[in-house]
Amino acid sequence: MTTKADDRPLILWFRQDLRLADNPALDHAVKSGRPVVPVYILDQGSRVRPIGAASLWWLDKSLRALAQSLKSHGAELILRRGDSESELRRLIEETGAEAVYMNRLFEPDAFARDADIAHGLQADGIDCKGFNGTLLCTPGKVLNGSGQPYKVFTPFMKALLAEATPPAHVAVPRAIKSLQGVASDKIDDWGLHPARPDWSKDFGGTPGEAGAKAALTAFLGSAAKTYSRDRDLPGKAGTSRLSPHLHFGEISPWRVVETARESEAAGKEAEKFISEIVWREFSAHLLAAFPQITTEAFRPEYDAMPWRKDAKGLKAWQTGQTGYPIVDAGMRELWATGIMHNRVRMIVASFLIKHLLIDWREGEAWFWDTLVDADLASNVQNWQWVAGSGADAAPYFRIFNPITQGEKFDADGTYVRRWVPEVRRVPDKWLHSPWMAPPEVLREIGLRLGHDYPRPIVDHAEGRARALAALKTVANKEDPEP
Repeated sequence: MTTKADDRPLILWFRQDLRLADNPALDHAVKSGRPVVPVYILDQGSRVRPIGAASLWWLDKSLRALAQSLKSHGAELILRRGDSESELRRLIEETGAEAVYMNRLFEPDAFARDADIAHGLQADGIDCKGFNGTLLCTPGKVLNGSGQPYKVFTPFMKALLAEATPPAHVAVPRAIKSLQGVASDKIDDWGLHPARPDWSKDFGGTPGEAGAKAALTAFLGSAAKTYSRDRDLPGKAGTSRLSPHLHFGEISPWRVVETARESEAAGKEAEKFISEIVWREFSAHLLAAFPQITTEAFRPEYDAMPWRKDAKGLKAWQTGQTGYPIVDAGMRELWATGIMHNRVRMIVASFLIKHLLIDWREGEAWFWDTLVDADLASNVQNWQWVAGSGADAAPYFRIFNPITQGEKFDADGTYVRRWVPEVRRVPDKWLHSPWMAPPEVLREIGLRLGHDYPRPIVDHAEGRARALAALKTVANKEDPEP
């Protein structure tokens, strides 16, 4: 394919920015006046962590939505699979493109890969331009008084919201000048949607830019009004469900923040919601500054933890067969829907790490493969927070009691009864600890513990004591950074 010398196209490389509005790379590409070649490359190679199975399900639908949006504005989304640099070079050769525009990724491996690609292409005369279309602020821009990355969330949030400037809203371009006839893979051939069996039949949400906007609108008009209270109650629709939309870049984080601030319905509750958006940002900045935390404890002393090898216990946790209803409900919700309620994520993580004394990396890997919103920075940071090994982490002695957590946050049993039907008839008094129910009560409702539903795989008091003994051998007793 050849083009005129003064009309050579540019490649717009989509990654975690699958939207048209508030997309700086797209905006600059359109304003260049050159034909745009939009491409998404499915790179599951060794240079970056492969996308998990549940996230691939979401990606499939999000790419289809993006392709439709681009088509309605005059452009075709080109799909390629393989090594990113190889596919970009092949596309450059096919189209005669003279530039590659992208919104930057800040995960360490992806950042290093992109830098290598950019340097190589620039050496060959290809202009490469990167923009920030994924975070509120580029990592490294918000530092503490000593010029170092923040390690404590609250001062980071205050500094970020005081210093970071929201970019001007950029509407969807009316038309995108595009290059036609470029070869593309067919998304159906990628097999991103599971088959034989299709374990995604209960997955929900509406992937894509329109779905992200609708989810934000619906949340701000209803659940946001009682967000600080209901966000902890898994039996209620009290959260935004925006995390997969944010991860795949179907909506700008600044658009979320500004829309929340402008919402009269959300009112003061908007600030609590915004703090959760900033927690996502905090995680991304930490990972950029401390790339080792994907595999190592942020607090190095925690890498000496005497973790247990317990394949049977890990399997029971993964499949929701621990004998603790709130834990099992969360793990079953995750498997069935690709999502788990935020409060329950903390409960199940604490159970794996502290009751079972299984390495947090095992849980992080399971979440990575089973969550549709699996985000490297958030996933790692949240698991290390629960483990006590992360920045601004929960104290090592904080061990969630799965019984009292269930009683407090699922008092009427709405959540547990939905996901653990075996205990549906257990009276509220014993719902979160069915093994404590009198034998006559269990006989009356026909529940045989150890047969219909497992007994606890570990006693709470024993598990807690074992965890404390292990944690005290490695815990850093120094005060956190002020």
